[in-house]
Amino acid sequence: MNKKIANYGLLIALAFIFSYIEFLLPINLGVPGVKLGLANLVVMIALYTMGVGDAAAISLIRLVLVGITFGNFAAFAYSLAGAVLSLLVMIIAKKTDKLSTLGVSVLGGVFHNVGQIIVAIIVLETGRLVYYLPLLIISGLVAGILIGILTAEIIKRLPKERTHNEK
Repeated sequence: MNKKIANYGLLIALAFIFSYIEFLLPINLGVPGVKLGLANLVVMIALYTMGVGDAAAISLIRLVLVGITFGNFAAFAYSLAGAVLSLLVMIIAKKTDKLSTLGVSVLGGVFHNVGQIIVAIIVLETGRLVYYLPLLIISGLVAGILIGILTAEIIKRLPKERTHNEK
């Protein structure tokens, strides 16, 4: 139990630090919300090494901490919508056993942006925001590829007892 708590703390801290790095280095492609998704690296590792519930808890705790520290309610709502949709899609994709970590990560990156656009359309009451979707899908694809490659490499290097939930 102590080892699990320590792992939780380590992964939450790492996800928080990655979020802070992204906060310090914003990417400006003319569309709000474009990020590398570094914190999703931690969620992916948790999903493959600890399981669905643990990955969801780590993601939610990180979102709350980042929202309190760096954001406002609107930023939290967008992040939450993106993270929830992304995690749901990644869980489903992983359970099919037809996609590698790369494929699961790409879907997560793309659907994170889809979730944010859906919330933005609802909050701002305009369907015109859908025009941002192609650029957001491309950015989610690129970020998903990078995070997927990193996830696969990190999981390969973890001790075997840490990856017992891989299937």
